[in-house]
Amino acid sequence: MLLSTQTQALQGKFGYEGAVRMLARAGYDAYDMSLFHPLSADDPLYGEGYIEYAEELKRISKEAGIVCNQAHAPFPSSTGEQAQDKKIFDSIVHAMHIASILGAKCIIVHPKQHLPYRENAEELKRINNEFYKSLIPYCEKYDINVAVENMWQMNPIGRKTIVDSTCSRVEEFCEYVDMQNSPRIVACLDIGHVSLCGEDMATMIRGLGGKRLKALHVHDTDGYRDLHTLPFTSENDFALIMRLFAEIGYEGDLTFEADHFYHGFPAEMYADVAEFMQKTGRQLIRMMKTE
Repeated sequence: MLLSTQTQALQGKFGYEGAVRMLARAGYDAYDMSLFHPLSADDPLYGEGYIEYAEELKRISKEAGIVCNQAHAPFPSSTGEQAQDKKIFDSIVHAMHIASILGAKCIIVHPKQHLPYRENAEELKRINNEFYKSLIPYCEKYDINVAVENMWQMNPIGRKTIVDSTCSRVEEFCEYVDMQNSPRIVACLDIGHVSLCGEDMATMIRGLGGKRLKALHVHDTDGYRDLHTLPFTSENDFALIMRLFAEIGYEGDLTFEADHFYHGFPAEMYADVAEFMQKTGRQLIRMMKTE
């Protein structure tokens, strides 16, 4: 099992190369390349010459002793506006190409969720069935898997509380993966999102099982806010969570999506924060092996 973390907080301050080198020095085995934003000619991974830059970034990673194990595609995946959604789709495919060059095994692609979920669950399922099927040829072209993620929405009345969205419940999450009938479409479980929607952690992890579950977004939350902070700093029971991963025979990597933990620290301390987070990840892996 590789220990990895997303690059978002670091690349914003130190660039892609600086982020990769800092994570390598901090002791991570791998990194989750954050490709959150749509096409931008100003970004070296999106503008002209992006292939050469991605190849150079892979070389730098190898030199530093770290690999890219997964990536995160631009989001949201839809707005409901046809022209804008075409641009988003093109950005997602572009991100798949970048991730494949870097050597990622999978790329997380959010389900489309531009409609209020409660009234439109079946319509969103239809839309997402078409959406993920349309990505499979690109999976084959770039030799990379797409991971579906469990999501949440804000209550449209007042927008003050978190409510269910696509794949919040284990039955639908499994259905989203299974209806593609392709080994290229897998599941990425976001631990924090499970808690935010009040799904039972054991039910979710056991229901997905090791066959579907191939990637993780590991972070902590208080059950009310999408904190994306470091495990053991809020309310999730990570002893239980790691025991459940061992129980289902999870064979993927442990990847943090906990960059909000950096917030509040000065940039001069980011290297120390990254190292502490890495040590926390090693503890989680030990817990999975011993629980």
